[in-house]
Amino acid sequence: MMAIFACMSTYSVTDAKNHLPQLIDRALDGEPVVITRHGTPVVELRAIPAPPCPVTQADIDWLDAHRVGRAPAPLDAGAEVSRMRDEDSR
Repeated sequence: MMAIFACMSTYSVTDAKNHLPQLIDRALDGEPVVITRHGTPVVELRAIPAPPCPVTQADIDWLDAHRVGRAPAPLDAGAEVSRMRDEDSR
C-alpha cells in the first residue's frame, strides 16, 4: 500500500502535530500530504475545493435566450399517465 503514497509527502502523527500550519499550507498549495501512524498511512490532508458560483437570474435568462432544440411536450407527465391509464381500462 505504501507504493500508492510514494509520490506524496508523508509525516508521522508527531511530526504533523509539530508542523500542522506548514502542512496545511502545503496542502493548500496542492501538495498531497499523508499522515502515518506507526508507518501506516491513516489520513490524507488536502484542500477543500472552492464552492461553485451560484446561478443568477442573468444566467437563467441567457439560457432561455439561447435554448435550441425540442419543443415543449404536448402533455405534462400527469396528463400522459392519465391517458395511458384510461387506455388500459378500455
